[in-house]
Amino acid sequence: MRVLVLNCGSSSVKFAVIDTNTKESIASGLVENIGVNGHTKAKGPEGKIDFNFDCPTHAEAVDQVKKFLDSQNLTSSIEAIGHRVVHGGKYIKSEKVTQEVIDYIRSITLFAPLHEPAHTTGMECATKFFPDIPQVAVFDTAFHQTMPTKAYLYGIPYKFYEQDKIRRYGAHGTSHRFVTAEACNVLGTKPEETCLITAHLGNGSSCSAILNGKCVDTTMGFTPLEGLIMGTRSGSLDPAILFYISKKYSKEYGTIDQLDHLVNKESGLLGLSGLSNDMRTLTQAASEGNKRAQIALDVFCYRLTREIGGIAMALPRIDAIVFTGGIGENSSYVRKQTLENLKILGYQIDDDRNNKSGKESNHLITKDGTPKAIVVATNEELLIALDTEALVK
Repeated sequence: MRVLVLNCGSSSVKFAVIDTNTKESIASGLVENIGVNGHTKAKGPEGKIDFNFDCPTHAEAVDQVKKFLDSQNLTSSIEAIGHRVVHGGKYIKSEKVTQEVIDYIRSITLFAPLHEPAHTTGMECATKFFPDIPQVAVFDTAFHQTMPTKAYLYGIPYKFYEQDKIRRYGAHGTSHRFVTAEACNVLGTKPEETCLITAHLGNGSSCSAILNGKCVDTTMGFTPLEGLIMGTRSGSLDPAILFYISKKYSKEYGTIDQLDHLVNKESGLLGLSGLSNDMRTLTQAASEGNKRAQIALDVFCYRLTREIGGIAMALPRIDAIVFTGGIGENSSYVRKQTLENLKILGYQIDDDRNNKSGKESNHLITKDGTPKAIVVATNEELLIALDTEALVK
C-alpha cells in the first residue's frame, strides 16, 4: 500500500509517500515558514523542487503537497493518508479520522496549542484535496498510555486530574515504539521479554522505560516541555523560578505568554550557551574552547544521565539503552559522555564502535561483556504508514 504521511506542525508540513510493501520512501518533502514566506523543498521519482511561494495558511501548504504529488504522477497511487498527532489525550491507539476524532483533537488544543490546530487543519485540508482516501491519526502520546497511575499523576490536587485530565502523557511515542521493536530485532529478543531504556534525542528529547514491550515511565509530561534539557526548551525546573522571574523582570516576562516563550523558545541548549540550539554547532564550539558551549553540553548530558537513572527504577533490569533521533544517532560525544556518567551501572563505551555509531558492530557501542548500549535509527514515517495500512485494510 502507498500511504501519504502528513506531519502538520505549527508552521510547517512535512510529508512522505511510503510504500508499506518495500518499506521505502518514494517521495518526501517539507513546506515551511507557513504564515510568513512559504518555502517548499521536496524530491520524488520525477525530480526535485526548491522554491519560495505565498503560503498564508496550512491549506496552501497541503495544496502544495498535492501539486507536487501531481507533478510526480503519484496522486492516483495514494491509497491512504496517515497523520502524526502530537497529543492524543484519551486515545490509547491510532484511530481512523472521523469528524468525532477531529472535534476531540480540537477540544484538547490547550494540551498542545502550537500543534493541535495544525493537525486538525491538516486533516480537513486532506479531506478536501483527497476526498475519497481514508485517513488515520497516529498519536505521539498513545504509546505511553500503559504507564501506571503512580507514574502519570502529579502531586497537585486530584480534582485537576478528574476535571481537566492533567497528568503526564509523554511524547515521541511513535519513535519510542518503533525503536523498541527494532532494538528487539537487534538483540534477538521478544518485546514481551525485554527491558529497555529508549532515548530519543533531538531538538526535542525524551527517554522511556520499556517493560515487556510497554512503556511504564517516560520523561515528558503533560506537555513536551517536561524532562530533559532540549534545543530551546528548559526541560523540568522548579516552578517557583517562573514566579521569581515574572516578578523581577515583569516587563519582559510578566505575562503567561512571555513565560511560555521563555521556557519553550529561549531556554535549553540555546539559553545555556547563548550561541545555538544545534548540538553540532555546540560540540564544535566547545572543542575550540567556548566555555558556555561546554557548559551547555555538560548540563545536557548530566540531565540525560539523571533521567535515565530515574526511569530505570521502573524496570527489573536493563537489557539495553537505545539511542535514537538526530542527536542520539549522530552525536558520539553525547553518547560517550552519557555512558561514562553511567559507570555506576557498569557501562563501558567502546570508542571505535561509538565513533562509527555502531554501524560495524551490529548497532553496539559498548564493550563486549559489559551492559549493552545500541544505536538504532528511528523511522516515524514508516510506523505511521504501517499503522495506517493496518486500520484501513
